Amino acid sequence: MADGIRMFLPLLDGSDEVGVMALTLSRVDDDDRRFLRRLAGLVADMLVIKNSYTDEFSRARRREPMSVSAEIQWSLLPPLSMAIPQVAVAGIMEPAYDVAGDSLDYALNDEVLHMAVIDAMGHGMNAAVLATVAIGAYRRARRANVGLAELYEFMDTAINEQFGPDQFVTAQMARLDIGSSYLEWVNAGHPAPLLIRGNRVIEALEGAGTLPVGFGGAAPQINTRQLVRHDRVLFYTDGLVEEHEIGGEQFGEERLINSIERVGPMSRSVQEMVRSLSHTLMRQRKGTTSDDATLFLVEWCGGSADHLAEIDL
Repeated sequence: MADGIRMFLPLLDGSDEVGVMALTLSRVDDDDRRFLRRLAGLVADMLVIKNSYTDEFSRARRREPMSVSAEIQWSLLPPLSMAIPQVAVAGIMEPAYDVAGDSLDYALNDEVLHMAVIDAMGHGMNAAVLATVAIGAYRRARRANVGLAELYEFMDTAINEQFGPDQFVTAQMARLDIGSSYLEWVNAGHPAPLLIRGNRVIEALEGAGTLPVGFGGAAPQINTRQLVRHDRVLFYTDGLVEEHEIGGEQFGEERLINSIERVGPMSRSVQEMVRSLSHTLMRQRKGTTSDDATLFLVEWCGGSADHLAEIDL
């Protein structure tokens, strides 16, 4: 109805935004708002639960056909955003309908946030299969609760045994203690993560690197950094900065940093920042995406969630 009140409500699975519900009412009061929030929660739960049993929701979201490699990659992903009082993460992958070798993963186990970003060599199905094995090996080692060096060696062995020495996966595996803000990571052939403080990139987190996964590199050195409250760390794959027009210069890290510092002040959350940064970078690259590109942003918020368990007597 033209003279109605249009309402938009986020559909939340925890902190993950799974969609938006829109409806028009002739009038809205506080009771209506409370009811609609509950209704949006119920609809979100139904979407998440029933998504495993039907393709209807996937069909409704899609604007174009998806490649087989992209189907494989998207089926591997965890929710693309997560937030609790101490930490928040958000990720995005391009091109959404044709991504092949890039992937990301994370898990929050007790006080430790585990993270990985990978880029399998090549394109198409071969890259997707490489990435699938790499993520499977990463999860197997992570769930065995081994250290980062052992985790790298396990992934390296899995890729080498399955594909031989001619194929590889670049990767970064990281852990953040959300209680102490202690970050540690292994860099196996990726660009250095960027440390963002106060909406400015204060440095690239350079450190010891090792060979890409699958090349049989030596036990990697672990890089470490102590974060301060509201520090953000951006992990990304090289497809983001190596993009260029034929005969032109690469997009480059400097333009990436400039984009981060422009978008940051307008972004309240890591989800907003990753989405806005992805759109900004795509416009600056004139819509060109000849290689996979992944952004994964983590913010250490500090504080504690202990107050949530307090009993008010």
